[in-house]
Amino acid sequence: MDAWKRARGLVRAIYGMSEKSLLARDYGLKDQVRRAAVSVMSNLAEGFERTHAIEKIQMYKVARASAGEVRSLLYVLEDQEMVEPELLNDARKLVEETGSIITGLIRSTEKYAPRK
Repeated sequence: MDAWKRARGLVRAIYGMSEKSLLARDYGLKDQVRRAAVSVMSNLAEGFERTHAIEKIQMYKVARASAGEVRSLLYVLEDQEMVEPELLNDARKLVEETGSIITGLIRSTEKYAPRK
């Protein structure tokens, strides 16, 4: 699944940046951005394994929301000058691409969901 592969890349990027920057010393913020990134990947995997379209969509929406949380936290890191701009830009690109793919996945899955 392309979305999951992108999310995996996002997790790698977030973990990498959080070890090589001022973020490494801010344990709370480091943990929060890591958990949000892992949540994107994990909820995509869980949604993929669900058998009913409505459940899949719900998990994909949670993954997309977590991607939004990562995007927001990247602005915190930028404003606090905790991470190099190049690393932030790379992570921002990954999270935006991941979010877009998830949106497409949701729309595609909605075609198969029972109508109310």
